Amino acid sequence: MQITRRTMTLGLAATALAGCSGANTGPTAASVSRMRTVPNAGYDAWVAGFKGRAAAKGISQGTIDRAFRGAGYLPEVIERDRNQPEYKRTLEDYLAIAASDERISDGKTMLRRYNATLSQIEAQYGVSKYIVTAIWGLESRYGTRRGDVQVISALSTLAYDGRRGSFFESQLVAALRILQNGDTTPDKMTGSWAGAMGHTQFIPTSYLAFAVDFTGDGRRDIWDDDPTDALASAAAYLARNGWVRGQAWGGEVGSAAASSATPLAIIQPQVPGPKFAVFKNFSVLKRYNNSDSYALGVGHLADRIAGGGPFKASFGPDADGLTLADRKDLQRRLTAAGFDTGGADGVIGSKSEAAISAYQRSAGMSVTGRPSVALLRRLGG
Repeated sequence: MQITRRTMTLGLAATALAGCSGANTGPTAASVSRMRTVPNAGYDAWVAGFKGRAAAKGISQGTIDRAFRGAGYLPEVIERDRNQPEYKRTLEDYLAIAASDERISDGKTMLRRYNATLSQIEAQYGVSKYIVTAIWGLESRYGTRRGDVQVISALSTLAYDGRRGSFFESQLVAALRILQNGDTTPDKMTGSWAGAMGHTQFIPTSYLAFAVDFTGDGRRDIWDDDPTDALASAAAYLARNGWVRGQAWGGEVGSAAASSATPLAIIQPQVPGPKFAVFKNFSVLKRYNNSDSYALGVGHLADRIAGGGPFKASFGPDADGLTLADRKDLQRRLTAAGFDTGGADGVIGSKSEAAISAYQRSAGMSVTGRPSVALLRRLGG
């Protein structure tokens, strides 16, 4: 199996987008609260054996001792690994979250704040500053959801568990090499429950292969509040994987961007819905996360941050007979009636379903938790 930067987290960048307002699918991989270790004799025995294997691979005893001082078994990590939800969002829902009004606005703000740095990164690596900003926005909500789980504990727990033991052990060894190189310290090496780290959510092996010290301080620090090294590392990752300088990712068929190069393909992931002409850089974005939805999400968010508009073609009504605008209206009306949907992004997730159920119950209706044209009309829509 080809191991990409995000093989370990799986899905259509679901971890990057979970927990958004209407979807409300729970904590993101980059926003899990601090977990607590618990005693586990089997884990301790596994770690004792692993230390010998790590030493045989060139990890110093000092590094091993520092890394595992305070590390331990995290049962919540196993629970999350065993119970990853199956994301079956439509492309329309995915894009509604990936390029939400809030994410676009925040992206423009962060682009202005870090414009000089992002422009320097673009000049060096040839990757559009809008693309880099969009990746930052999808991966960690512009650094606000970097994750605070101790990576050594998380990876050693997953490696001990054994479901994907060899993969996670390789990531654990890579994490020890990062510590041995002096790029960060065990207490600062935090990330998701699955070991993805920093502003741009690199797994340890990808960090070793692609992370860069853009600030020149001698450390490739993707964890710091200053996102410079992380943003440059994302650009370096794309550049090393074949990014074509000056070329768009693609665009909606009929747009100027779609006519700017010879497309590799014309795709229509959802019918009805927009058709896209995609170029080489679309394939490079899929090296970051092997999903058409993810690549389209990054590309569209980047275009919106750059000042572009929404897609021209409509996705049409959903299976419940509601358009995206209808679903947003439904969420707004429910919230105004005192049934909080967590936002109005048009994505009917668990929080919106709970709000619908609560309203139906209060109104003496059959409780289905599902949106409908009739429900929207009852709410005055």
